[in-house]
Amino acid sequence: MPERNLGFDRIIPRRSTKSLKWDKARERGVPEEALPMWVADMDFETSSYVEDALAARARHGIYGYSEPLGEYFPAVSGWMQRRHGWKPEEEWLVRTPGVVFALAMAVRAYTESGDAVLIQQPVYYPFSEVIRDNGRRIVSSDLRLGADGRYEMDMDDLEQKIRSEHVRLMLLCSPHNPVGRVWSAEELKAVGRICKRHGVTVVSDEIHSDLVFSGKHRIFTDVDPGFTDFSLVLTSPSKTFNLAGLLLSNIFIPSRDLRRRFRREVEAAGISQLSPFGLDACEAAYTKGEQWYAAMMDYVRGNIRFAREFTEQQLPGIRLMPHEGTYLLWLDCRDLGLDSSELDRRILHEAGLWLDSGRIFGPAGEGFQRLNAACPRPVLQEAFARLRKIL
Repeated sequence: MPERNLGFDRIIPRRSTKSLKWDKARERGVPEEALPMWVADMDFETSSYVEDALAARARHGIYGYSEPLGEYFPAVSGWMQRRHGWKPEEEWLVRTPGVVFALAMAVRAYTESGDAVLIQQPVYYPFSEVIRDNGRRIVSSDLRLGADGRYEMDMDDLEQKIRSEHVRLMLLCSPHNPVGRVWSAEELKAVGRICKRHGVTVVSDEIHSDLVFSGKHRIFTDVDPGFTDFSLVLTSPSKTFNLAGLLLSNIFIPSRDLRRRFRREVEAAGISQLSPFGLDACEAAYTKGEQWYAAMMDYVRGNIRFAREFTEQQLPGIRLMPHEGTYLLWLDCRDLGLDSSELDRRILHEAGLWLDSGRIFGPAGEGFQRLNAACPRPVLQEAFARLRKIL
């Protein structure tokens, strides 16, 4: 049976579907008519093979405690081998109900109250939340803008912060959300060597690893065999196949000691079995979703090309930062000369756009906005036409 869900231009109404993106504006103090381009889920139907797997599960009518069968790990590892040339081992795998949950469990497993955890701002804001909410200290080695407009890691600052703040855990975002960098093997090796030298555990959030438009994603534990002793790799089909609501992530922890400590925190949180729907969706996506995935990537690549051309031609004062990975665009609005509050106000109330303000990603995000480009092109065209209104 061929893939059916390849009509990415089709606008599918999502209001009144319990959608965080489309149904929760009023609760969050946002005008209901604002066009939501903020939270990182797609406005595309997932693969029809995933739909069919979920429909079959629903028709079965019994939704009891579930564990994957023998087909599950080969589906996951097969995807990793085909996409990234990486061969994880089955004993490394711990399943969780999400990557953010896994980040929180890692913070609890590998640090104590008051300890410093290092991040690289501007970065996905739950990184800061899981550190702060668990009583740890945030230490940021901010990314810096290079001469070519690409963000870079400041390795000297990274090592200095680790040393001076006695850091024992680093949360790495790879590919990076929101700045869109796909880190090179050389950059990852430099980070890993610094962390190894100072006894720092690295938690590498690689949820966007399949969404690379320039360069090549490298799995952190795979760039150097020595990194497996002190690192975790967090993956999920949720961004790739638009499955976030099914609450399933695959966490790979090669070190037996790190895996034991992580499992202990997961069990203490009361998590055992996960939803059968998430397990079935993951297996179907990774074994049968290749055609949908390739078509989605081509479509989003076209959206990014449209956004760049529109910004360059019709949005003076706004720059779309060089984009390598994720479907999230990072817009530099600093040349408009507006403070962050006024910029946010104009975008929301004058343009009627609901974006993610750069300041929620840390002080280094001031003057930026994050926009989700994983939507039908007519919606994206409307969003950029609205953005023009603030100029």
